[in-house]
Amino acid sequence: MRSDRLPDMTAGTFEVADAFEANELFGRNGWTDGLPIVPPTPELVQKCLEAALLEPDAILGVEPVRGLVVTAEKVAINAVMAGCRPEDLPVVAAAVEAMCEPAYLLHGSAASTGGSAPLVIVNGPIRPAIGLNATDNALGGGARANGVIGRAIRLVLINLLGCVPGALDHSTLGHPGKVSFCVAEDEDGSPWIPLAQERGVPDGVSAVTVLACAPPRQVMNEWTTVPEEICETFAAEIRANMCGYSIWPGNYVLVIPKQLRDLLAAAGWQKSDVRNYVWRRARVKRSDWGAWGKGALVDRDGHDPDQEFGAFDSPDDLLVVAAGGSAGGFAAVVPPWLGNRARAVTKAIGVCLDCGPGEER
Repeated sequence: MRSDRLPDMTAGTFEVADAFEANELFGRNGWTDGLPIVPPTPELVQKCLEAALLEPDAILGVEPVRGLVVTAEKVAINAVMAGCRPEDLPVVAAAVEAMCEPAYLLHGSAASTGGSAPLVIVNGPIRPAIGLNATDNALGGGARANGVIGRAIRLVLINLLGCVPGALDHSTLGHPGKVSFCVAEDEDGSPWIPLAQERGVPDGVSAVTVLACAPPRQVMNEWTTVPEEICETFAAEIRANMCGYSIWPGNYVLVIPKQLRDLLAAAGWQKSDVRNYVWRRARVKRSDWGAWGKGALVDRDGHDPDQEFGAFDSPDDLLVVAAGGSAGGFAAVVPPWLGNRARAVTKAIGVCLDCGPGEER
């Protein structure tokens, strides 16, 4: 089995007996995430590039700190390794483009001891077309497209940007999202405006939103139908994160499955109502740190213990995503990795917005 034009970590052509030997070769050289890979033969890589309408040397982005150039061919190689089909590459390519935007803070989020992971949220017609899961077990895997797209991003980070644990990646713990973290919005089962459209992508155009994030935090409230009480549960979890993890405001993601979503919608609440309520309530005082074992911070340097901190600079910093199974009063809060230092970035998939809706690259 041949594997030509591999990523930057090597060069040349490798002759191996079969897929097993290819995996052994890649494992020995540290070119994987610890899981088996699909050997990236030139034929498979070319099929991916053709499906995404990308030339091999097309530049998808430049890593802002070290100036590392990320080409379509290199991304396609890693997408094949992750198990992506040709139709999955446009999503991976758009996610890589988003991550190379300065607002995402790619170098910092990849190298930090905080152990962030890229969360990829997919909107638009491409969701059902490639079989992305947006309902049962939405954050837990089980659908090929979700799994391989998220994994392709991780392999790109490892092989093209050197984000290897103990090298550039200095995560103290990390979290399972660093293996793969990709979810689609349940647009068909939601009365709300999809996230991508809220963030300026035209209706009918597929898009990804990527955020460097901490682990998701699941909450439950099955004891009320009152929208304010449901949203108070969301806000309480964000307050807990502010005390236990990071006080800094930024883009939180709130994933709301169908049971709670339907209750909110039945009361006439839109995403904007959820955002506004949580924005008002997700606030802590400096004195609250005392109950979290951080009493040394309460009176530090003469600061006012009643000083208030908000989780958001504005309601729009909360990204509300409709996803999850039909039963269960659950939701998930996904905190930002480092507040406003790293922002969510949204990119259309396979189109040029400057050229007009639906027009290809």
